[in-house]
Amino acid sequence: MLFKQFYLNCLAHASYIIGDPTSGIAAVVDPQRDIGEYVAYAEAHRLRIAHVFLTHFHADFVAGHLELRERTGATIYLGAAAKAEYAFTPLHDQDRVAFGRLRLTALETPGHTAESISILVYDLERSDTIPHAVLTGDTLFVGDVGRPDLRVALGWSATELAGRLFDSVHDKLLPLPDETLVYPAHGAGSLCGKALSKETFSTIGEQRRSNYALQPMSRAAFIGMVTADQPDAPPYFTYDAMLNSRERPTLDEALARVVNPITLDRLLALQSAGAQILDVRDPAEFAAVHLAGSINVGLEGQFATWAGTILDHALPIVIVAEPGRESEAATRLGRIGFDHVDGYLHGGLESVQSRADLTVATERLGARVAAARLALDGSAATVAIDVRGPDEREQKRIAGSLAVPLSRLIEQLDALPAGRPLLVYCAGGYRSSIAASVLQSRGFSDVSELAGGIAAWQGAGLPVESGAAPE
Repeated sequence: MLFKQFYLNCLAHASYIIGDPTSGIAAVVDPQRDIGEYVAYAEAHRLRIAHVFLTHFHADFVAGHLELRERTGATIYLGAAAKAEYAFTPLHDQDRVAFGRLRLTALETPGHTAESISILVYDLERSDTIPHAVLTGDTLFVGDVGRPDLRVALGWSATELAGRLFDSVHDKLLPLPDETLVYPAHGAGSLCGKALSKETFSTIGEQRRSNYALQPMSRAAFIGMVTADQPDAPPYFTYDAMLNSRERPTLDEALARVVNPITLDRLLALQSAGAQILDVRDPAEFAAVHLAGSINVGLEGQFATWAGTILDHALPIVIVAEPGRESEAATRLGRIGFDHVDGYLHGGLESVQSRADLTVATERLGARVAAARLALDGSAATVAIDVRGPDEREQKRIAGSLAVPLSRLIEQLDALPAGRPLLVYCAGGYRSSIAASVLQSRGFSDVSELAGGIAAWQGAGLPVESGAAPE
């Protein structure tokens, strides 16, 4: 058996190819939308990708099942409870797909979503009764289970799905042999759970011992636990889940339309008509100079997740990037279904050198300068805005700072103190750059950032608070 995990760090997403060298047939499970890696692997091992499985309709990315269908002719498989616009083979519990000396067996494991399945992998050269591995999608992670609340916008009750998740875990997955390898669809950094491990695979036995959600407890206790304290889900999650059930253009078709250079005058016209200007450069470069009204989400961080959180999927996007990185930006937007890109600024910021009237900067303050401004009295006193998550803030924070998580910034703009200078900070500077750019684009004129985030603040020997804070 040939088996390979592909891991996409930006989305903390794991996908898989499983091949049988004797028959030359392969299956891909939960592919990302840009499918080049799977095709290259298959060609290198003389395999034909004949099957593509989605364990569920993913919410945090657009899967590559339609791309593989178009490129290789692969048959698409979904759980039997799924409803989709495209043709697919429904998989009920214990349905099998066999090729060569491999057998893939479906387990219906609803809970994260209603249509969720897990896939048992049997290497028949070893055993036809003991599974080598189980691909658990978002039902079971290393260290966690899938959150049951992402379908609330589509009419599902989180409590109902949590109960079904309890049944799936206890009736379908925990009875598997301890040595069965566990390969989930996500790792640490994903918002599809709240305590995912950085490890990308495990075993049923290890998860039985160490996974907090698999410890002995009642069904009611499990439901209460998995429905509580989940991280904020970006607004694009529902959009992507729906896209994964629809017939839509492939990524190649989308990129052919959107990766085209436009002039500065054309960008300004689009901006006036409501287009979003997305600057994907490094935060330090963005702070030094950028187009007024542009939003910074740097390519070097969790680009797709934050772009999907901050940007509106219904409005056009124009990309500003270092020359040569425009296609990368468009591809990574395409991974979350943000195909509405009207082009990129030809020549990047260099094309704006003669138009200083169109650019602004963001002041980045060293820790001690920031502390001095925060210590001023009266209306001149700067207000610190902490855009990190609640758990980070409880561990350490600047005294007197306001908690406005980046995931909720846009909806909480009216709560920010009007007319006061604002100092935005995060852990290291990536999220604060996003936040500062949003604030500037929404008319906040006196916005600065804490250079290096709270790590730099502590490094300068400045005090922090910890523990629960009155917000």
